[in-house]
Amino acid sequence: MTCAAHVDANAQPRSMSRASQWSGEVEDLYRFQQAGYRDELEYKQIKQVDLIDRWPETGFVKKLQRRDNTFYYYNRKRECEDKEVRKVKVYAY
Repeated sequence: MTCAAHVDANAQPRSMSRASQWSGEVEDLYRFQQAGYRDELEYKQIKQVDLIDRWPETGFVKKLQRRDNTFYYYNRKRECEDKEVRKVKVYAY
């Protein structure tokens, strides 16, 4: 699987699977998907941003702008509970 951060900006996912256990990558995907985006690549492409606001302590996404221009704010700590992990979609490019 290729991480979305290392792919061409116009790339489309080749396949999708569900997360099976929590990790930092799954936490970030959960946050992007809660805000209405597939992953970091789609967020950067749509919102035309280079840097994403992250918590310095954990590196998790701190704030995302939704498609309706409202903002989602996230905590420093894990927000994707174990029961939510299987709902997170992991895309392969």
